[in-house]
This record gives sequence, C-alpha cells and structure tokens, in this order.
Amino acid sequence: MKLSTKIGLVSAAAAIALAATSAQADRVRWKLHSAWGSSVPHLGTSGVRFSKTVNDMTGGEMQLKFFEPGALIPANEGFDATSKGSVEAAWTTAGYDVGKAPFLAFFTSVPFGPSYGEYFAWKVYGGGNEIQQKFYADNGIKQMDCFAIGPETSGWFRKEIKELDELRGMKMRFFGLGARVMQKIGVSTQLLAGGDIFPALEKGVIDATEFSMPAMDIKYGFYQIAKYNYFPGWHQQTSVSQILINMDKWNGLTDAQRRILEVACGESIHNTYAETEAVNPGAMVEMGTKYGVKTMRWRDDQLAVFEQAWLDVLNEDSAKDAKFKETADSYLAFRKSYAKWGAAQAMNATYLK
Repeated sequence: MKLSTKIGLVSAAAAIALAATSAQADRVRWKLHSAWGSSVPHLGTSGVRFSKTVNDMTGGEMQLKFFEPGALIPANEGFDATSKGSVEAAWTTAGYDVGKAPFLAFFTSVPFGPSYGEYFAWKVYGGGNEIQQKFYADNGIKQMDCFAIGPETSGWFRKEIKELDELRGMKMRFFGLGARVMQKIGVSTQLLAGGDIFPALEKGVIDATEFSMPAMDIKYGFYQIAKYNYFPGWHQQTSVSQILINMDKWNGLTDAQRRILEVACGESIHNTYAETEAVNPGAMVEMGTKYGVKTMRWRDDQLAVFEQAWLDVLNEDSAKDAKFKETADSYLAFRKSYAKWGAAQAMNATYLK
C-alpha cells in the first residue's frame, strides 16, 4: 500500500473518530429532580411529559431523567442542588425558594392576582422575568418558566368556617404570598412539600391545609380527614412554575439545544394550563359525589378581609425589603397599565335572566 494511501486512511479514521467524539459531546444526559412525584397530576406528570418531549424532539440526543422527590434530594431543595451542580436540573416553583429571597413568591402566584394572560404579559413583556432570572443567574442558575396551572382551592378544613375569627390560632399549611395573608389574620402557617401534608394533617401537626386543585388534592387524600373545601383560590388564581438548570450546564449546550428546551417549555406551559382547566371540573364533582366533600365559598365580606390583609402585607413587606418593593412596584405598575384594557374586556358569566 502506498504511503499516501495509508496517510489517507489514517486521516479518514481520525475524522470519523473526531466526528463520533463531537457527537458524543453534544449528547445531554441530565438528572431532573422534581419537587412532585411522577403520579401527581399536572405538577409531577408535566415533568415526566417534558422529559419525553425533549427526548422526542432530539431523537434521544437530549435525555432528562426524571427523579422522584427524595430520590436525589429533598423535594423543595432544587435551588441549592442546581446552583451547586449536584443535579443538572430541577422541576420546581419559585415559591419554594422564598427562604433565599421573599420576593421570589411573586413569580409563582400573587393573591387576588391576574389571569393567565395578564400574568404572562407582565412576566414576559413587563419586566417580571428580568427581575426573576437575574436573581437566579446571580446564583449560578438558568431559570425558565416551564408549566402553569389554573385557579386553586383555598383550603381544606375539618369543619365549616362560618366566620374568619375561627381561623385565629389555627395551624395551616399554606403557600407563598397567601401564607403572609393568613399570618396577618392570625393563622400560624408552614410550608410543607405535597407528600408531607397528609401525615401532618393526620397527626394533628396542622389543623388545615391548602395545596392545589381537585385533581391533585384527591391524589393526596385530604378528603379523608377534612371534608370542607373552600373556594375561590384567592391566593392562587394562576400559578407558574419553572425548570432550574445549572448555569455551567446551560452554557455548555449548543444554541440548538438551548432553543429546544425553550420551545419545550412553551409547549409545556400551554399543555399544563389547558389540562388543569379540562380535568378539574370533573374532579370537583367526583370529590362531592364519591368522597362526600362539601364545596364551600367564602362570602364577599370575607374575601374583602383577605384582600385588605394582602394590601397590608404588600405595604409592610415593601417597606422592609428593597427587592420585594422593586418586584411589587413592577407588578403593580403593569397591572395599572393593563387595567383599562382588562376592564373594557371584562364580561359577566351570563347576561340572560
């Protein structure tokens, strides 16, 4: 064999090996910690679905392996794990990170807050995302909104609550900014992961709880202990959640891979919100007919008390926390600019008599 032929064969082999090495380097094999179990409707199932979407879109080149809460780290500790790089990504929500910074609660849900459309308008085009993503980036995390759900219920109670004074002294699991409202009216709140709520309720560690919406609450079995389920979910009319990605891992992706994750998140937001609105009416009926749950509604005067407490929280927390004030100011300014449009388009459920 001629020397030139040998050199050509070696060069070809080297090129093939280099291409194979490059292709291998482009493959993504990440651990995706979830704050919710894979069987939890909307919250956990959306993470499983997202992982499959990314796998399907890339022909298996990007694989995010879903891990149950507790399998790698405790349910609500996605922030630290992704920041340090002990997991590549976490399926979670900003409201679980308020121990790092209270203002983050604004980015899951706001009491007496906006509809899906107005909320995302503020986040995407009104400056909300810039505030949120800068904080996460400063902590070595790429944050992206990746799923959203519709209105929640506002609590499970063992007995009917006729007057709000009956809530005083009660121990209750409550989430986000709504928890600050409940504290304001005399409730002792604590934030528990979904899987920890039923045992706490059963053992009397808490007297009542809120968590999410009928399809999820049925799964957790709260109806076995508390039969009175209150509406509306004044504290969470729209809830947005996220994927957190270790920043070094994010920066190591190709432009195409980053774009795939962004597009998959957009699809997931659309799907999860539509799913919650589709399945929860039936789940609400099932709670009553199958499990004897009594659907209750706060009176207008009671909702007014919750709303006033929320406005007090806004003022007090803004006065003592500059970042909270910056976020609140951004949110409130957008709501004010949106209000004329929103009021012009508002309609009653029916105009027939």
